[in-house]
Amino acid sequence: MKIVIFGANEVGCLLATELFEDHDIIVIDKEENRSEDFKKLDIEFIFGNASNIDVLQKINIKDADVFIACTNMDEANIVACLTVKRMSMAKTACFVSKEEYIESLSLIKGSEYQAGLMIDSVIWPEELLTQELFRIITVPKAIDVENFAHGKARLLEYRIKEDSLLLGKQIKDCVFPEETLVVGITRNNELFIPTGLTTFEDEDKVIFMGSAMSLDILAGSMFKDGNKVRTAGIIGGGNVGLMLAQDLERANIRTKIIEKDYKRCEYLTENLKKTLVLNGDGTDLELLRAEEFNEFDVLISVTNNDEKNLLCSLLAKQLGVNKVITRVSKSSNIELFEKVGIDVAMSPKEAAINEIINTLIETDIDILATVEQGQGEVIDIYIPESFKDTRIMDLCLPAKAIIGIIRRGAKVIIPKGDTLVRARDSLIVFTMAENSTAVKDYFHKE
Repeated sequence: MKIVIFGANEVGCLLATELFEDHDIIVIDKEENRSEDFKKLDIEFIFGNASNIDVLQKINIKDADVFIACTNMDEANIVACLTVKRMSMAKTACFVSKEEYIESLSLIKGSEYQAGLMIDSVIWPEELLTQELFRIITVPKAIDVENFAHGKARLLEYRIKEDSLLLGKQIKDCVFPEETLVVGITRNNELFIPTGLTTFEDEDKVIFMGSAMSLDILAGSMFKDGNKVRTAGIIGGGNVGLMLAQDLERANIRTKIIEKDYKRCEYLTENLKKTLVLNGDGTDLELLRAEEFNEFDVLISVTNNDEKNLLCSLLAKQLGVNKVITRVSKSSNIELFEKVGIDVAMSPKEAAINEIINTLIETDIDILATVEQGQGEVIDIYIPESFKDTRIMDLCLPAKAIIGIIRRGAKVIIPKGDTLVRARDSLIVFTMAENSTAVKDYFHKE
């Protein structure tokens, strides 16, 4: 595919890095010196503005398959996408930072206001981050959550701690709830697919797949936390803090939010019904103690400043908060934050990039989710009519992969070794990103 990226910022660089090996990438930016960040990639860099017709003609925009506008200026992104729509059939993705643009650009298809110039995908990274935060908050101790098959099946990721019942045990010696599979382990920032002989080590991040009920039992038995999250503290009352507080209110989770700007506090008070809004600094240890933040089930620091988020999170850990989740603006800081003890570090940019890749970039693979910053993928594979019934244990897959879920009509099956894979089944498979195509092709070979 020919993919044009308008914006040589961190998002543009991450997108180009993720896509350049399989696609032809052109990056456009008005700041010529930014091209230095892309020299190590096999891509073309164009100096200019993507809303300029001459620039778009220079790169033959008519031949483009996808156009992504991800500069730091919403208006520039919108104008560029609309201009591209005038000149080509390319699918367009527009990054925005303001809620009003989401409402005006994402009109319902088929409505009287829908026009041929509308942008295909409007990406608000903060909204995507909020959705991911809410999923993780509502599952005690989980550090990643994905739902499949309309909520009947799940992926959960947990970190092995010193007091874990699994520490030091081999997978084959563990008694997990029925319909529970261990599909991946991240150790020293490297993801791999384990075997029955793999031993759980301290600080391993373990990925489970299974039915929703079985993973609920797992949470209560193996991770000693069957209680629902009832209280939450938020530091930072920006867009993410507000949207998250609104979600938590709807889930009946008692919430307090700390915001330094007094006028913003007034706005939060007007838009939140149950949340207690505090005007103060999240780095004020005495304030955190006075408001009993140490008693919360989870604390989320979502200011726009990485250094402040880190400090607030470390203070929360010092107070004894059980689960601390931190927003990270620079994706490169995720590993650092987790190394110093933060339970979950999440980037709105990573969430947005996953959304682009999973929904806009056409591939032969139907990617349902990515894990560990793209190292692993959960893919959906439809089994063709020509496939003969085969037990999972008899499959000769070309690479390591685990069939976590089988959808057969309305039925959801968590398979075992002797479970049959049949024609017209839909398999939800966990594998390493580089092996997705080979695994899919195995089931579609003639």
